[in-house]
Amino acid sequence: MTAGIKTGLVGLGLVLAAWIAIAGGRRLLMGTVMGVEAARKAPIPAPALDEPHGTATRETAVFAGGCFWGVQTTFEHMKGVVDATAGYSGGTAATATYAQVSSETTEHAESVKVVFDPARISYGTLLRVFFSVVHDPTQLNRQGPDVGTSYRSVIFYTSPEQEKVAQAYIAQLDAAHVFPKKIVTEVVPLKAFYDAEEYHQDYAEKNPNNPYIQICDVPKVAALKAQFPELFEEYKGKK
Repeated sequence: MTAGIKTGLVGLGLVLAAWIAIAGGRRLLMGTVMGVEAARKAPIPAPALDEPHGTATRETAVFAGGCFWGVQTTFEHMKGVVDATAGYSGGTAATATYAQVSSETTEHAESVKVVFDPARISYGTLLRVFFSVVHDPTQLNRQGPDVGTSYRSVIFYTSPEQEKVAQAYIAQLDAAHVFPKKIVTEVVPLKAFYDAEEYHQDYAEKNPNNPYIQICDVPKVAALKAQFPELFEEYKGKK
């Protein structure tokens, strides 16, 4: 999707609203918490395997699940998350710009780097939220209205333990048929993370009335609060 469309023009908001209405309330925008993730009344099962408790006070996780605006704002509303940064992973430094990534030729995915305190929230809990309210892990190379490999579902693990937990959780969810289709999330090592341009940082928080944010991202935060009230907190901005 081009940068012009993604800025959330009023026309886009009207088109998407009409699409939802025509669909007879089926809420076709899966992954934007307008679909099965939003309609879910109870959280998905917790991971049977999680990282062991250690002494570290900071750990980094990187996720890609569609437009990074919504992914970032959802994680920022979680207790134990110290920081969340929008950026790019999967390609090279030379192509880590929004204009180039939007061309769908760079191998980058719009990603979010999450720094968290493992004493307050576990990696497994982040995965649970990622799979339940952040995005739809069964959509291949798209999320809702955003189409292309830059919107693919990816877990970029930063340690062998993260890889083990992520792979085990995907197998657990697939075996339990939690989703109507098989999970397509990639689990790959993090080679590099490149911060996105400053105007992308906290975009959803700074532009709450943008039609794209209203339709695609505000419901994600609402779903987090409804499904995981014990994890939810109001975001007070970058420290």
